[in-house]
Amino acid sequence: MSLSLLLAQRFRKSQRNSGFMGFMARSSSLGIILGVAVLILALSVVNGFQQQLVERLLALVPHVEYVAADRPIEQWPQKQQRLERQDNVVAAAPFIAVNAMAQYRGKLEAAQVRGVVPELETRVSIVDDFISGKKLTELDANEVIIGAQLAKALGLERGDSLTLLMTDINNPSDALSAPIRLNVQVAGLIESHGPLDKLQVYLPLTALQQAFAFTEDQVTGLRITLGDVFSAQSESMRIGRSLDDYVYVNSWVRTQGGLYQDIQMVRTIVYLSVFLIIAVASFNIISSLFMEVKEKQSAIAILRTMGASDVIIMLAFMLQGVVSAVIATLIGALVGVLLALNITDIFVLWSDFIGENKLAGVYFIDFLPAQIHWQDIALVAAITLVITVLASIYPAWQAAKIDPAKVLGN
Repeated sequence: MSLSLLLAQRFRKSQRNSGFMGFMARSSSLGIILGVAVLILALSVVNGFQQQLVERLLALVPHVEYVAADRPIEQWPQKQQRLERQDNVVAAAPFIAVNAMAQYRGKLEAAQVRGVVPELETRVSIVDDFISGKKLTELDANEVIIGAQLAKALGLERGDSLTLLMTDINNPSDALSAPIRLNVQVAGLIESHGPLDKLQVYLPLTALQQAFAFTEDQVTGLRITLGDVFSAQSESMRIGRSLDDYVYVNSWVRTQGGLYQDIQMVRTIVYLSVFLIIAVASFNIISSLFMEVKEKQSAIAILRTMGASDVIIMLAFMLQGVVSAVIATLIGALVGVLLALNITDIFVLWSDFIGENKLAGVYFIDFLPAQIHWQDIALVAAITLVITVLASIYPAWQAAKIDPAKVLGN
């Protein structure tokens, strides 16, 4: 083994001094470096999107909602406590939700009005973390918190008065009935860089109960937060059976599941495409090794006559390819990690340079996140080395089969 390693080092040194062969070796190493770096960066960005999906979007939107089908849900305090006693349920909260038009100085914008119990809502949502101004628990009866983008579209600022035009949910089939008007004051803005900013309006539950002539124990729905967010689809029906109301069951899988599936699909595509790049770069080693075997036939023949076995010759050329791959993989991993750690800042600089944020209004975040998983780096490195070893076997085997008599006889 030591002789094979010594020969591999000598072959690598002579390869660097050879013009065309040195270029081939450097290009294959550069391909591995770029492939490994791009794969680690791409996987880190995909991991970042998934992390943001769970920590930001799914911490804001309901994991599961039970919405009244034909009449309000009554005695909501008892049913809220009943839901919280179910396995996997972290917290539950009531709400009244209604589509509306927000009116301010002649401007109209679509809005989703949601009446909540502030103390309970903060247990199922982190929306308070993204509110500037008054928090949910600080709202008065006639105050609301609205999305920052909705406020911008209306030209609103905190302290301005706003009119909400809402359909009477007690008579949803009567399209000709006059809308219910509710005059409120803007006390805070939601700046989550997500869907809530565009449509959402929060106000105290009692305000909507009075507007729609509901009793204190009547709501249109109950919302729960799960300990295992990815079990929402399977758990929603089981948990919902604890209610004796006729309700529609909505989970985040139905409303945001397409985004999660897209993230997983992108992860698969990234693996396939970039591993193909690494494979191509690794198999370039075959070309460089074949050329080196051809050039060093005389040296190999002399070594054979001096007693070097097939295994020693084969290991010498395999080690040459593997050492190149190890160095290229380490450099590629380092470059990939450095890019992943700084990709958010790089994206901001790029957006400032071109004067446009390509993610704004497209995804639930307007920045490029990244999260490094060390197991991804280990997997990338392991697969790269395996491909390189496989690519080095055949030319090394050809070198071991060189007949000294034929080479030296010529």
